[in-house]
Amino acid sequence: VYLETYGCQMNVNDTEIAWAILQKNGYARTKKLDEADVVLLVTCSVREKAEQAIWNRLQHLKALKARRPQTRAPLRIGILGCMAERLKEEILHREKLVDVVAGPDAYRDLPRLLAVAESGQQAANVLLSLDETYADILPVQTSAGGTTAFVSIMRGCDNMCSYCIVPFTRGRERSRPIASILQEVRMLSDQGVKEVTLLGQNVNSFRDLSEVQFQSVAAPGLSRGFSTVYKAKPGGLRFSHLLDQVSRIDPEMRIRFTSPHPKDFPDEASVLQLIQERHNICKQLHLPAQSGSTRVLEAMRRGYTREAYLELVHHVRDSIPGVSLSSDFITGFCGETEEDHQQTVSLLREVRYNVGFLFAYSMRQKTRAHHRLQDDVPADVKKRRLEQLIVTFREEAARANAALVGQAQLVLVEGPSKRSASELCGRSDGNIKVIFPDAELEDAAECRAPGRAQPGDYVMVKVTSASSQTLRGVPLCRTTLSRAAASH
Repeated sequence: VYLETYGCQMNVNDTEIAWAILQKNGYARTKKLDEADVVLLVTCSVREKAEQAIWNRLQHLKALKARRPQTRAPLRIGILGCMAERLKEEILHREKLVDVVAGPDAYRDLPRLLAVAESGQQAANVLLSLDETYADILPVQTSAGGTTAFVSIMRGCDNMCSYCIVPFTRGRERSRPIASILQEVRMLSDQGVKEVTLLGQNVNSFRDLSEVQFQSVAAPGLSRGFSTVYKAKPGGLRFSHLLDQVSRIDPEMRIRFTSPHPKDFPDEASVLQLIQERHNICKQLHLPAQSGSTRVLEAMRRGYTREAYLELVHHVRDSIPGVSLSSDFITGFCGETEEDHQQTVSLLREVRYNVGFLFAYSMRQKTRAHHRLQDDVPADVKKRRLEQLIVTFREEAARANAALVGQAQLVLVEGPSKRSASELCGRSDGNIKVIFPDAELEDAAECRAPGRAQPGDYVMVKVTSASSQTLRGVPLCRTTLSRAAASH
């Protein structure tokens, strides 16, 4: 089997789950397309561009299928994930190209679907589940150098933002039992993984209902000035409990999480307190804003105003000094005026994010916007606004990063830099890429002889220059997460 992943980190994790299931069923994995008997594409539906990439790829695979020698078994092609969920009929009928279609909740069914495809029939399962979390399947890690890993803590989403296809492709929100998450993180720690990112469409609304004694806990409040389209649900162990437990497993393992929803950081903010207190929870938060205009935020059904969002940003910065912030923005949403756009520009200036993900709006079928609103911002206007947002974001990120010049940053080494074999690359606590020379280094704890840093090592780096995307510096010494925190 040959697996190809498109889209978000959830899809990286889904690829690992699908591969774990296939491996148990006797499949071997190849990294060479021409060796494959089965090609599976784990797909994304969030934007039209993402889907177009898959249709283009299928044309390439169609040619590969046609060229396959008669002496080999026919090549089977499968579409997995969000696009399978959204476009099942079209995928099966368009040029009869695809043999297997499996939605995000149907990966357990892959061995059966592939067996059906062996007999020459098309096979599909896009049933969405109310309880599938793949809790008992330990994903087979395939990420970079085994230093970092993603752990899925929940699936689906209940927020129903008017632009978003996710609730329709991934179904209702359900959380994985804490015990199975802790088991997976312990296993990763034993394997030497040094950074785990907890993944969910909306991680901070996590609620594990598997333990009976916690089923009657009161529902948490929302952040001040925030509302939601669904009623807050009582019961269950919450995200702050999970974060607390995960961070205790290995003091030398960094913990990150994405993506939270701004509405779920209530005022008592135990999550923010944990980030501030625990040396191994990264001082970095993803706070997706989507727009800087209250009018557009209302049309998007985000459940907050510009003012409430900014108040949360100030609260976060007060609670976690030196926090690094990232965000998502959509430009050119239905009805967005030039004034709305300028408000987003000014929000980017005011908050000064370290990392940003910016996109032009692309209308998706099934969403509320598709039913109720007009995609009325012309493509060239979206393009111009997106370019302006990107320029603004980069200017501000360059300023934010420039403030770090002269400071020491603790960097988790991921491997050699892409551009130069004589340099190493890693990420700071704030999730900013740091590049530094690969040189002989002293060990701060003097437990090891001087030597070169390896992937998975923590290195203290003094920042000498910065751009909007990257920090550069000189390495000072190898150290440990606990030691660096103690001396900070």
